[in-house]
Amino acid sequence: MTTTEETAPPRTEPHDPMDDPEIAARVAEYLELPYTISLVYDTSGGPPAWVVWVEELPGCISQGDTAEEATEMIREAMELWIGGHIEEGWEVPPPKDRFTEHSGKFQVRLPVGLHGKLAAVAGDEGVSLNQLVTAILAEGVGWRPAGERKRKRSRT
Repeated sequence: MTTTEETAPPRTEPHDPMDDPEIAARVAEYLELPYTISLVYDTSGGPPAWVVWVEELPGCISQGDTAEEATEMIREAMELWIGGHIEEGWEVPPPKDRFTEHSGKFQVRLPVGLHGKLAAVAGDEGVSLNQLVTAILAEGVGWRPAGERKRKRSRT
């Protein structure tokens, strides 16, 4: 007589590709890249929730009760999505190059007094007017160069 224990397939714990140090290191590199993350508040078909997904990673989606929770959850979803693809030998798409049509240069007209004030501040700071205006604009839109994002994360 056989028992259920003898005929049942062995139970296995869920496998996490992040347990492999090599995969985890590669995933960490991908997570530093500027993927496009979309976040919307969804009230259609079920309890309202914040839904978040990575545009370049098909099926990499998560949700949360708050925007903050959804944002935290998508990072975990990205780790699993990317780790699974690396483990299986599948391609991990790179981030979109969203700004290929922009040269990095533009002209702006501003009042003479503002131009003078910016030039004075740049002189006081010991930077060029271009560097000062770039820093002010970047701060205004919450943009940081990729290298600064990486350094900031590694400190915490």
